[in-house]
Amino acid sequence: MPKHRLLTEFGMGTSLRRQDYTQAAKRALQDALWHNSINLAELFDAPKEAMLVEVEIGVQAPDKVDAEALKSVFPYGRIDISVCHGGLDIPRPDGAPTVIANAAISVSFQMERQA
Repeated sequence: MPKHRLLTEFGMGTSLRRQDYTQAAKRALQDALWHNSINLAELFDAPKEAMLVEVEIGVQAPDKVDAEALKSVFPYGRIDISVCHGGLDIPRPDGAPTVIANAAISVSFQMERQA
């Protein structure tokens, strides 16, 4: 069955003082998720576990993000997380940057199109 993307949501998160890239990414995911209340699984009469959730995280130091830890943000679905270079590190007077992460979440299902 073909995969059809039904929803894409975006978010931004920060780590103001600790330079915690994983925490900034987690906050970006929460920002994206907490802005909607779309019940896609119910709308298509599909189990929530069948949701294919593709996550893209952009930060300045991708190797400092624990992608496995981010999966705990999602209560269900098959989660695939990729981390790439993006976001921002904003310099601070004390030398330690404020970390900004960007997130894009796409939700798909494998299903046939109805005519």
